[in-house]
Amino acid sequence: MECIIEPQMSTHGIDGSLSDNSIEVDPVDRHDIPRHDLKRVICSLCSTEQDVQQMCIKCGVCMGKYFCSKCKFFDDDASKNQYHCNECGICRIGGEENFFHCNKCGCCYSNLLKDSHHCVEKAMHHNCPVCFEFLFDTTKDITVLPCGHTIHLGCVKEMEQHFQYSCPVCSKSFCDMSRVWERLDHEVASTPMPEMYQNKMVWILCNDCGETSEVSFHVVAHKCMKCKSYNTRQTQGGSTSSCSSNIQEVLS
Repeated sequence: MECIIEPQMSTHGIDGSLSDNSIEVDPVDRHDIPRHDLKRVICSLCSTEQDVQQMCIKCGVCMGKYFCSKCKFFDDDASKNQYHCNECGICRIGGEENFFHCNKCGCCYSNLLKDSHHCVEKAMHHNCPVCFEFLFDTTKDITVLPCGHTIHLGCVKEMEQHFQYSCPVCSKSFCDMSRVWERLDHEVASTPMPEMYQNKMVWILCNDCGETSEVSFHVVAHKCMKCKSYNTRQTQGGSTSSCSSNIQEVLS
């Protein structure tokens, strides 16, 4: 099957920009076509030019086991369970029965998240905060953190391997940290401060609940007075810092 795009483009696109087939574009990034601009196709078997459709009007060959007339998209691997989401405006994989479209988030999520995810407007219309790949049309597995921000599942697992348990966007903890906080309680209790620092007070901001507190200064970590989290950062009373590095030391 050959594709015909109208109007025809040579080295420049419709808007005058360099097309993907230009010699100035990296070879790895060449040969992408704007599918929505596709007008006509040519059957590779019988060379018949025709409108974009799944079956050849002359020889009857199937041009793709999966075909989307809206995206002008063909795919012979039907095991992906492709489906078209009208709200997203693109084809997705995984089976339509396994996903729902959240109008507020502006994307499709697994049915497992239907009543449990925290809505964030256009949650996937941005790059992954770890690898910077655009999330909306990625084919990799995506997870929604409790705060509502989205990230590649593989990137979350990589963060966990490096003892990073807070959202890269808002710094909220994305898993149960209660056992870690208990270990930090013991660490703080077993590390008395020198006399010159025993009465020193500092202000902290809790990354988990957003509360500000005035607490006793400690070199190990500072505990939120409201939610008892150690996922805090010092805001006043000395050099500002966060507790993330100390958490890594406790876990390692």
